[in-house]
Amino acid sequence: MNTLIKNAIILDMTQRDKSYRGDIKIENGKISDNPDFIAEKTIDATNMICMPSLINAHTHTSMTLMRNYKDTAPDLMSWLSEIFPIEAKLEPEDIYWASQIALGEMISSGCTAFNDMYFMMDQTCEAVHNAKMRANIGMTLFGDLKNNQERIIPNTKIADKYLSKSNGLIKFNVAPHAIYTTPLETYLFARDWILERGGDLHTHMSETMTEVNNSIKEFGNTPLMYLEKAKALKDIKVILAHGVYLSDEEIALCRDRNMSIVHNPSSNCKLASGIAPISKFRNSKVNVALGTDGASSNNNLNMMEEMHLAAMLSCVSTLNPIANTPYDIIEMATINGAKALSIDDKVGTIEVGKDADIILIDTNKPHLTPLNNPFSAVVYSAQSSDIDCVFCKGELLMENRKLLTLDIDLAMKKTKERWNRLQNN
Repeated sequence: MNTLIKNAIILDMTQRDKSYRGDIKIENGKISDNPDFIAEKTIDATNMICMPSLINAHTHTSMTLMRNYKDTAPDLMSWLSEIFPIEAKLEPEDIYWASQIALGEMISSGCTAFNDMYFMMDQTCEAVHNAKMRANIGMTLFGDLKNNQERIIPNTKIADKYLSKSNGLIKFNVAPHAIYTTPLETYLFARDWILERGGDLHTHMSETMTEVNNSIKEFGNTPLMYLEKAKALKDIKVILAHGVYLSDEEIALCRDRNMSIVHNPSSNCKLASGIAPISKFRNSKVNVALGTDGASSNNNLNMMEEMHLAAMLSCVSTLNPIANTPYDIIEMATINGAKALSIDDKVGTIEVGKDADIILIDTNKPHLTPLNNPFSAVVYSAQSSDIDCVFCKGELLMENRKLLTLDIDLAMKKTKERWNRLQNN
């Protein structure tokens, strides 16, 4: 449907702190400047901020099942020891309905694209396809090489199926979990697959000091340098989740090799992992994106909240309230996320010819009055409940706060049933 968004406050994210009032034409799913454009639908956005939709650059979608479960563990490894036994009992239907919950939550908070790492990816793919969202799905590798070689054969067939039917909305990465769960030969296998088939490598990296210390003790090097020296990352694009304890040498490597780092502030706080030095990353010209991590370690998938917390943590950790400005934070959640996911030619900014992945934020609220600086308002004042409309490739996924492409009540009902099964099994 060709849609005209009229009289919005536009943050197109093409130029620092640029905002203006204007109209946006959505034609055939893209931002248009066609002088002969005819609107089939018009939205009066007089009281709305219009900006690119948000990109969740690191998450584990169907871990919504384990939200608020065993989350008082003293550290990451203790928490994982509680999660792994549940994951061993997961069935395909568990993944499908938990993914539906996650997608509804992400759309409701302005997110139309995400980078996933989990199991039974066919179920998440089907949920994404039905919800008409955009996703980079990770073919997750975990454990020994033989097991992963066997797993990737059916996953490659799944990838081919959804590449052909998703109209460009679904892409695939290879996602070895972490160096403490995935041996080097599996990383090398992942690299070879990417060189043959395409895609990026998505992995956890230097999330905790324990991980770094254990890597030095076991492999004689920090995690990223261990993989680099083994040539496991040679000639491929890499997305590193967390990066809380990257060394200066590793940060320079990220810059020189065009690796992206995904900051996950809520998860890092909740698991007491630490605060990633995003100012240092950005000052070193490293691409920094933003993610929620999974709902079991966050405990939600709300990118509006991640922007708010990322800004607050930046202020307190640097003792500099403008070390990362509101524009910088929004950049992490939009165009930087698009760069990390290799979709910046399609989304991340509002520009003629790009796909219309757009959100409208209702500013006619007490906590957004007066508006003054719209970038500051988005990061420090706005709530996910202020998001009125969400478009993905020009299609409305949510309008007037109503989800249009999935039945969230049914998804909640089914997810509760599946969780009861897991607990009683």
